Amino acid sequence: MNLMTWNIQRGRTPSGACSIARTAEALRGVADADVICLQEVSSGYTDMDGCDGADQFALLALAFPGHVPVVGLGCDTAGEGDGPRRRFGNMILSRYPVLQVLRHALPWPFDPAVMSMQRIALEATLDTPLGLIRVTTTHLEYFSRPQRNAQVQRLRDLQREAVAHASHPRAGAPAGPFAAVPRARAAVLAGDCNFLPGSWEYHCLQAPFDDGTPSYADAWPLRHPGRAHAPTVCLHDHPGRPADPFTCDFMFVSADLAPRVDALELASDDFGPDHQPLLMRLA
Repeated sequence: MNLMTWNIQRGRTPSGACSIARTAEALRGVADADVICLQEVSSGYTDMDGCDGADQFALLALAFPGHVPVVGLGCDTAGEGDGPRRRFGNMILSRYPVLQVLRHALPWPFDPAVMSMQRIALEATLDTPLGLIRVTTTHLEYFSRPQRNAQVQRLRDLQREAVAHASHPRAGAPAGPFAAVPRARAAVLAGDCNFLPGSWEYHCLQAPFDDGTPSYADAWPLRHPGRAHAPTVCLHDHPGRPADPFTCDFMFVSADLAPRVDALELASDDFGPDHQPLLMRLA
């Protein structure tokens, strides 16, 4: 199965305009992905560069009719006047059945010195040919390191919680919201983490657990041992963007899923956003 993650930056093109049609075309051009994790999808915004207020969540769902669309909002605020609500967040498109969706608001501790926004982790348990897999996509805080640190700790807590649910299925009713829908043990965590390889956050996220919970492992060194991470940001020179490429987009897998990581590659074409798509194959 092929999984992709990409911060699409509202569908930005090299010219700075936003075109979800072009984003969808680029996604299909990179690979016929079974699961697509997206960050910075927007709706209702006309005050961000290039945005025309289009409901990008709906447009992406229409562009991939063979995939189940799953939406997670970090921002959901009133629009201007009678205009539509402003929504901003993450999205998962899955070719496989989506058994359960959980939307986790990540910690947002007060940090008045910098801009910040509510961040989320969007989790979906998928029924795949490789068994149940829990796919989570996230976009961690950029400007505030204390907030980002707290968010990394929460992602670890969620991994521990999910594995406990998977290992000890809860009592449930035969139907209704108390029905015991499974939560997968095997996990993929993908997205724009806004930290660097080798940083405290990077190592903290992958630290072993003291109770046997499978820890997260960065998929890049699993497939490219001894090789530095390929830069995922600022590969292409556009006005107003930093000059030096770096890495902050990752695909992590739980230790029990690590042996299935068959490939991990970067798509380096100039699609328009600062960020490049990452494609992972599980076998």
